[in-house]
Amino acid sequence: MISVIQRCSWGKVTVADKVVGEIEHGLVILLGVQKDDTEKDADFLVNKISGLRIFADENDKMNLSIKDVSGSALVISQFTLCGDTKKGRRPSFIHAAPPEEGNRLYEYFMSELEKEGVPVQSGEFGAMMAVELVNDGPVTFVLNSKD
Repeated sequence: MISVIQRCSWGKVTVADKVVGEIEHGLVILLGVQKDDTEKDADFLVNKISGLRIFADENDKMNLSIKDVSGSALVISQFTLCGDTKKGRRPSFIHAAPPEEGNRLYEYFMSELEKEGVPVQSGEFGAMMAVELVNDGPVTFVLNSKD
């Protein structure tokens, strides 16, 4: 499971000109589910993301987690994170989970993140989405449950 997390001061996702998810201070999380991923991969990322100290403390040092700052998460499914661009010019998505399993683990990830006390908003699995955010910092990390 691959995630790109971006610390933001604001984030929003729109589907067919309708806002389906919006947060203020927190993280925009792009989540790619690979075909060999399980709940263990989601649990690893939930644990890592919910405790990752990437928010500024009173001394402007990255020392606080999303839970410490009462932040929210906007989670967007993004199978293109599983794309393989090693050969040719057209990405291959053979490593991406089938849609049913991808959606199941996407929903599981969000549910577990909420259990950690992080309010979650989301996009719409499989839909064409417009994602907007103000990247605070900018602060962006790529996390892979296999690393």
